Amino acid sequence: MRVLLIGANGYLGRFVADRLLADPAVQLTALGRGDDADVRFDLASGSPGALTRFLDAVHPGVVINCAGATRGGARELTRHNTVAVATVCEALRRSGCGARLVQIGCGAEYGPSQPGSSTAEDAVPRPGGPYGVSKLAATELVLGSGLDAVVLRVFSPAGPGTPAGSPLGRLAEAMRRAMQSGDGELKLTGLGAQRDFIDVRDVARAVHAASLSAAQGVINIGSGRAVRLRDAAAVLARVAGYGGALHELDGPPGTLRTTIGHPRADSDHASHVGHGAHPGHAAPSAYPYPDGCGSWQQADVRTARDRLGWRPRINLEESLGDIWMEAACRI
Repeated sequence: MRVLLIGANGYLGRFVADRLLADPAVQLTALGRGDDADVRFDLASGSPGALTRFLDAVHPGVVINCAGATRGGARELTRHNTVAVATVCEALRRSGCGARLVQIGCGAEYGPSQPGSSTAEDAVPRPGGPYGVSKLAATELVLGSGLDAVVLRVFSPAGPGTPAGSPLGRLAEAMRRAMQSGDGELKLTGLGAQRDFIDVRDVARAVHAASLSAAQGVINIGSGRAVRLRDAAAVLARVAGYGGALHELDGPPGTLRTTIGHPRADSDHASHVGHGAHPGHAAPSAYPYPDGCGSWQQADVRTARDRLGWRPRINLEESLGDIWMEAACRI
């Protein structure tokens, strides 16, 4: 099976590429903007006609789109997340290759959820920010394209390679700075949000499974469990061997709300987690939920189990351990 992978050098794309390369039945071609791509092509500015000619030449059986942007203004997000997907859909419609499309969506398309609930694929999407809006528009393009296509709505990916600007990446960086400077306490903000973290390697397994399946429509990819960021911080402290006190500052600057102890053994492209770690100074705060998902998100993952035969395998502690190993290398 020949697979065309778009965005192979991105956070998710790198692990999807590794997973596909491990399958001897897959012939992988990587398309992207970087010099190390097999074929250089910018979806945000390239024409559908040019992509069609490439598809007809390579004739892939599956096209996987992991490309996109998680940060930037509405125009940039629309260009990279929506216009780019329109180009892929139009090229596939024009091409004679008949390839199946696996599009990577995100949990931010749903927007805020009721605390305690699990969001299923039939929930009405109400994205709370430009990122979620741009990704939802892409999903609608895929679903209305008439193609053999599936959209995997990935919730909060974690694990090796986690971007430093993500909530868990910022946690690890703040803890690294505290340990490097010998600070005995670490003050953080905005740890009240609860998110469904899923290891990036489990995401890659789901993408591989989706490429081999006949499933269409939208399928959630998550752990099925919401975890409060303050609990993730406690697990990270234990993994890192950080013996200092973790203080949560949640509210007006300088107001100490919670002291987080070490976790119990059963702790398993988010809100703002500050960089600062100096005693007596709160980490800088921002709008508490920049992903537009409110205080709670948890995926209902039964469809992935039933239609893809997929279940998450890697727990959050292992994901955090890998995040910390990368951060510790910078000490």
